Amino acid sequence: MRYTGPRNKISRREGVDLGLKTIGSKSHARLLKKLNIPPGEHGGRGKRKISERGVQLREKQKLRFIFGLTEKQLKKYFKIASQKKGNTALYLSQFLEQRLDNLVYRLGFSPTRLSARQLVSHGHIKVNNKRITIPSYQVKVAEEIGFLSNKSLKIPYIEKSLANKDFILPLWLEKKGAFGKLISIPTSEEISKQINLRLVIEYYSR
Repeated sequence: MRYTGPRNKISRREGVDLGLKTIGSKSHARLLKKLNIPPGEHGGRGKRKISERGVQLREKQKLRFIFGLTEKQLKKYFKIASQKKGNTALYLSQFLEQRLDNLVYRLGFSPTRLSARQLVSHGHIKVNNKRITIPSYQVKVAEEIGFLSNKSLKIPYIEKSLANKDFILPLWLEKKGAFGKLISIPTSEEISKQINLRLVIEYYSR
């Protein structure tokens, strides 16, 4: 089941900003002030040492929350990745990065992956001029992503996202205005900045 509770609580529990709140919003500012304070009445008092298995679990949970996946979805991606010859962590990251909702976020069309998933689900996004409403759709190299109509571009948070000049685009993406394209197979570099994928693979390999 996908988590639908307080998102700042999740980031505080993991001790890192998981990108669940719009940067610059009041809610994100509150998170940054309390990020190093675990949620709960007593904060971090009496916190026990985490076992090796517990560390692996926390990395797996962080990956789940960052991409907004259910346990069933992430486990399915792992199973498919583990059946391929080669680097399982790399294949897993590619499946996650090539999700349509993730690419809408990576292209800077939305401030969070949650808002990107909503854009896809509500029919605002097209791939190669065809409306796609499945957030988990696996985008292929050379496929173009854009908005179905100009009305979508008038949505305030989309206007703000597109106007962001500080946005950094991954090397495997190309962007021109309100259109983007996957120009090569994604690497695991972006995910590895936040997650130790080796621990996730070890968790599922047991």
